[in-house]
Amino acid sequence: MTAAPSLLQRLARVSLVTQIVIGLIAGILLALLLPEAAKATGFIGKVFVAALKAVAPILVFVLVMASIANHKHGQETHIKPILFLYLLGTFAAAVVAVVASMWFPSSLVLATHDVAVTAPGGIGEVLQSLLLSVVDNPISALMNANFIGILAWAIGMGIAIRHAAPTTRAVLEDLSNGVTLIVRVVIRFAPLGIFGLVASTLATSGFGALLGYAHLLVVLIGCMLFVALVINPAIVFWKLRRNPYPLVLMCLRESGITAFFTRSSAANIPVNLALSKRLGLHEDTYSVSIPLGATINMAGAAITITVLTLAAVHTLGIAVDLPTAVLLSVVAAICACGASGVAGGSLLLIPLACSLFGIPSEIAMQVVAVGFIIGVLQDSAETALNSSTDVLFTAAACLGKEEQPA
Repeated sequence: MTAAPSLLQRLARVSLVTQIVIGLIAGILLALLLPEAAKATGFIGKVFVAALKAVAPILVFVLVMASIANHKHGQETHIKPILFLYLLGTFAAAVVAVVASMWFPSSLVLATHDVAVTAPGGIGEVLQSLLLSVVDNPISALMNANFIGILAWAIGMGIAIRHAAPTTRAVLEDLSNGVTLIVRVVIRFAPLGIFGLVASTLATSGFGALLGYAHLLVVLIGCMLFVALVINPAIVFWKLRRNPYPLVLMCLRESGITAFFTRSSAANIPVNLALSKRLGLHEDTYSVSIPLGATINMAGAAITITVLTLAAVHTLGIAVDLPTAVLLSVVAAICACGASGVAGGSLLLIPLACSLFGIPSEIAMQVVAVGFIIGVLQDSAETALNSSTDVLFTAAACLGKEEQPA
């Protein structure tokens, strides 16, 4: 007779999303019933944030470098219009997030004592700081979590290694897979980390912090819905010059719903390929654009990075002028294109955007942890927007090309 599985074994079989929900509820209950004990769980949250802080720099460096180094030359796929739509959609999403964050500013509960924050004086100082960060020593950039410098070196090394031997690029791809595996292991501990963060935060600051998270979540989801139902249809209409909503709603229904529950753009690639085939799109085009879109078409990630960064900026009382906000949109779009394919990968790129405003890594990683707390819905909605837009823009570019007069 087979023994009944233990509670831990049954819990291990539950999905990560469900485990995070359990950790969130358990943290709230502990803060309600035993506030003194809840304060002691803050150490668990600190360990989780420290693990994220340790893995984020190497993750950005290796993934971006491997992605550029392993890009294949010479494939005639006619995907330039699709790439343009990907980048346009991602940038537009970041702009929407900037506007929404300024109209409906969010405040977070952050431990800012013992951390010096230097606010930039304007766009000139931001650009000067940006340039100095770009030319930073790569080892120093990794040690100090200078994400702009890390990104610059990753791009440069990726371009250089594109001309290396195939075996070298294969090793780099294996290294990328290994780093991604480590990130997956770290994120598997998210339920425990969130439990500690929620319990200690609520016990220390009260339940007003939870209301702050609810406001932040409403801003995030609202931006994603606006992009999915207004911005994307406008882009498709510009491309097709006809009613975009039948195509938009089909992509949301047949791709977005699946991606919402899988929470992985990579896992949704087969769904998007099958949908592209049913739409009668050109196979040589969508077979390349759909997997590529899962990597660089990241409107949802751009929204997440922008909204959470501006929430930290608002919390710290840093003034943001219009040119700096536009620069943030550009950086968010670039960061989003390099977002990791694992659940919550876009959150690990928030420190790069935060560095534009002189926000140190210690505070930026607290913002990342807040992102994990609301990530049960945020990451699902983000993935649904990202993945459904992959097939939407592919279809718009292909159908628009077919309808052009000879």
